[in-house]
Amino acid sequence: MRVGIAGTGTWATALAQVLTDNGHEAILYGRDRAQIDDINIRHRNTIYFGEKISLSENIVATDEIGKICDGTDLILLCVPTSAMREVLERIKPCLSHRMMFVNTAKGFDQEGGLRMSQLIRAVIPHDRRSPIVSLLGPSHAEEVIIRHLTLICSISRVKKAAEAVQRLFSNSYFRVYVLKDEVGAELSSAIKNCIAIAAGIVEGLGLGDNAKAALITRGLNEMVKFGARRGARRSTYLGLTGLGDLVVTCGSYHSRNFQAGLAIGRADSSTEFLKSNTKTVEGIRTTKILYEMIRKTNLSLPIVEALYKVLFLGEKPSETITNLMSRPLRAEDE
Repeated sequence: MRVGIAGTGTWATALAQVLTDNGHEAILYGRDRAQIDDINIRHRNTIYFGEKISLSENIVATDEIGKICDGTDLILLCVPTSAMREVLERIKPCLSHRMMFVNTAKGFDQEGGLRMSQLIRAVIPHDRRSPIVSLLGPSHAEEVIIRHLTLICSISRVKKAAEAVQRLFSNSYFRVYVLKDEVGAELSSAIKNCIAIAAGIVEGLGLGDNAKAALITRGLNEMVKFGARRGARRSTYLGLTGLGDLVVTCGSYHSRNFQAGLAIGRADSSTEFLKSNTKTVEGIRTTKILYEMIRKTNLSLPIVEALYKVLFLGEKPSETITNLMSRPLRAEDE
């Protein structure tokens, strides 16, 4: 199969390699001409993986978005959530037949807080798309690209669609499970990025393992509470797209969200990081969108609310944690 991939970043490249290892062809769309030449001529993606990682000759790149729609029946979406709507709008007029869209982004659309599968349905006409699938779970591209063992989920409301993507990507180092809970998987994959920033802050402040374990556990509790209000299955939060993704994102230096929190914690302020950061940190946008969502309800998510104050109201992380620890005592399962 020939697969079109929107994006030329780490995850787009790593998944392209999985596909070519499985005997498929992959064509990536990007905007950086030098990067595209690097992929096509040198079979490298040096900007992200340096000189040591060689790519298959069956991975090619283009700066013409229409080409990822030509001769393909599946488009893999590997762009930040902030760019997803624009990319879909540009893909839409290029579609000449029904296409399967597979989302890998973790977060919400800024216009209305749509999940990514909802956004795809809103932008792409029904007669130009097959059932939507998401490919989510605990997975750092830096490990997938060197073929370290990875387990993730293919999620769709239509089981046959999820199974088709499962077969497409699964191999000896990349194992894919099928999951039907689209709502739970997408919500947990988005919100865990916020918790990962908070975990990095705890690490940056030097508060120790006990504090980080408590933060991750109570963060999972907030993820479950939020998801339950929107019809997510609680069992999803104990799986790969829930606890699995939360653990890997909160404890790895590959995680941009954890790295962001680490820098903020070490400075005991978000000001300088927000001024100088040039990388996509999905948890920052997600925190703002999530905070605006919960303000419209009576749901209390103390960690998310505290993180919002640090990122957008200039509150010092150390003071925020003191305030969290001073909250009225309560039972754990409330």
